[in-house]
Amino acid sequence: MNSLADLWQSILAVLEEKLSTTTINTWFDEVKIVAVEDQAIVLHCGNDFKRDVIQRKFLTFIYMTVQNIFSQGMEIKILDDAQLAAYHGVRPDHPGVSSDFDSAFTFETFVAGPQNKLAYSAARAVVEVPAKKYNPLFIYGDSGLGKTHLLYAIRNRLPIRHPGMKVVYVKGEEFINEFIELVRFGRGDEFRAKYRDTDMLLVDDIQFVAGKEQVQNEFFHTFNTLYEAGKQIVMTSDRPPREMSLLDDRLRTRFEWGLMADVTPPDYETRLAIIRNKSKILGMSLTDEIMDYIAENVTANVRQIEGILNKILAYWDLLGDQLDTESLEKAIMDTVRKANDYITPTYVIQSVSRFFNLDEDTLRGQERRKDVTNARQVAMYLMRRMIPSMALKEIGKEFDGRDHTTVLHSLDKVEKLMRTDPAFAETVKEITTNINAHK
Repeated sequence: MNSLADLWQSILAVLEEKLSTTTINTWFDEVKIVAVEDQAIVLHCGNDFKRDVIQRKFLTFIYMTVQNIFSQGMEIKILDDAQLAAYHGVRPDHPGVSSDFDSAFTFETFVAGPQNKLAYSAARAVVEVPAKKYNPLFIYGDSGLGKTHLLYAIRNRLPIRHPGMKVVYVKGEEFINEFIELVRFGRGDEFRAKYRDTDMLLVDDIQFVAGKEQVQNEFFHTFNTLYEAGKQIVMTSDRPPREMSLLDDRLRTRFEWGLMADVTPPDYETRLAIIRNKSKILGMSLTDEIMDYIAENVTANVRQIEGILNKILAYWDLLGDQLDTESLEKAIMDTVRKANDYITPTYVIQSVSRFFNLDEDTLRGQERRKDVTNARQVAMYLMRRMIPSMALKEIGKEFDGRDHTTVLHSLDKVEKLMRTDPAFAETVKEITTNINAHK
């Protein structure tokens, strides 16, 4: 045999005689051979779900096949991404790397579409040539659209593409809590060494540092240290820096030095591709009708799609062959209804009224006090943004029958204020987050 790849193809050919082509294509398509040791075959599978299935159901078949080929028994090792990095000499327990890092989130499992292509391409670029093109890389967008997936993909690919490079991943809230804890006990130097002695820093939800003076100051110096040393910085946020009214100007400026890439909700074609991809990873065979139904009805974000597919998988595990099309569609329909019907005009009005401490009837009515008018315009804006199916006329009906021109005027005013008044933009964003948090 000329190579490890040839050996693996020979193993798969024998396995196909014992199993089936469908089984091989479904479960072994992400498996690669890494090495042949004296007493072991080393494989790699970055998909946790598939690796677990292979180890539970097919490991004996692989062992018997290898035994026939080599005329001796050999241990079969199947490594995840972290183990593969360690195998190549990268410390998997480097400070800042979570031990439970989800290796299922890779560039291969990320479905790129028009709404996220820039962020996806930039993320791949910083792995190929760290700190050369896009530094810092700032990815922003609403929750559930794949920002964290891209950070995980960078973290999972880097040790393979650049063995030996150090990478630290941290969530914004974790950075804050760790800073407070270590400084309290006089261990600030330990904190600084952890985040400044790295080749790449990945920060998820950086927006949480805004408004926290000491934390912002610490991150400012960490950013400068890494940037001046030619190290890569990647951050995600639920909003662009210009909309973070409580963010220090010096940090805002630095966040905008590199490339800012936004991610928005996927269109129908991208949602359908996501469903096909994730159902394949989960080992599920869905009909075109069911996949189309999900793609048509689940429009908010990828996380909702994942939730529905996980529910289908649970039904399959519990009912097996007893799961018929009718019960499956009912399960999907119930989930879709909960996902899409939660944000209603009434709920938007309740949320805005609660935030501004106003009575709902006052918000809906004719009161012309400035604070009431501003809150009413925000409510109209959020209805239009968060319930796209609502026409201007329908929004007006929710506010004592106002006509569509009044609604349009309110939308324009809110959008202009958000561009010119950072504090106002922060208010609208906070109400939006409150609404999304209860989906």
